[in-house]
Amino acid sequence: MQTGQGQFTYEALVGWEQLPDGWSLGQCPGVAVDSRDRVYVFNRSEHPMIVFGPDGEFLSSWGEGMFVRPHGLIIGPDDSLYCSDDFDHTVKKCSPEGELLMKLGTSGALSDTGAEGLDYRTIQRAAPPFNYPTSAALASDGSIYVSDGYGNARVHKFSPEGDLLLSWGEPGSGPGQFNVPHGIAIDGQDRVYVADRENSRVQIFTSNGELLTEWKDVARPCQVYIDDRENVFTAELGYKAGLFPGDTAPSSDPPGGRVSVFNPEGELQARWGNGDHPDAPGDFYGPHGICSDSSGDLYVGEVTPGSSPEKCHVLQKFVRKR
Repeated sequence: MQTGQGQFTYEALVGWEQLPDGWSLGQCPGVAVDSRDRVYVFNRSEHPMIVFGPDGEFLSSWGEGMFVRPHGLIIGPDDSLYCSDDFDHTVKKCSPEGELLMKLGTSGALSDTGAEGLDYRTIQRAAPPFNYPTSAALASDGSIYVSDGYGNARVHKFSPEGDLLLSWGEPGSGPGQFNVPHGIAIDGQDRVYVADRENSRVQIFTSNGELLTEWKDVARPCQVYIDDRENVFTAELGYKAGLFPGDTAPSSDPPGGRVSVFNPEGELQARWGNGDHPDAPGDFYGPHGICSDSSGDLYVGEVTPGSSPEKCHVLQKFVRKR
């Protein structure tokens, strides 16, 4: 199934991954690729971290008993993995083999924002780390940025050693405020891109939290990924899935799950999916995690709540046409 446009045209592959007999992927909120193009899938199955080769061959798994609920995943230049565990209220730095190297936050301890569980609509105030953190990103100097996320409305910046340096943001929809800061990425100039999901925008900040601009041509973005050419990819949940009970879509025919590609100036380059056929190759139900490999091939992980069609995929590879 061919999808995308222009230089961002892809062949969509479902079932690319080769799992051991009897295994299956759970929801796949996080996916990342290391320096050897090994694909790490952070998923909600009995095997939280599953590692595949570039052709989909199964390589290894780890993380059993280590995570409460997998959420966001990134890989640093030294191939260390930063695993956001929202239900544990921590971000765990791990080696490629699964050794715990560092932990940000205290397992099971959440900060006081006044929120009632995962209901971001009940957040009353910003607070220190963490209350259901969602994702992490690395700056060029090794600083760690965390979006804190479902039960908070902040971005936290840590030193490479894990010391808290600063935090910014508060609940709301105004400039610099957040309504579920769900994903985060950093470009080559150390500008910080935050997927402000329920405000349907990407806000862009300096490394010290000063707002630069915002992009609004997105529909409930879950994650932002920036490749080595500064192309900006967004995995967007849209309005056909994952709405909180009582929330409504902004129109009678809203966009659904999709992927968008922007240039560094925020100009749309390509877009595909809409949630009309979420079980079809190239379309989506709940796109959540996104990354690319050294060849420019793209990987998209999805979350598929109980209301989704039974045959919805949770992981797709998009082979870029060259």
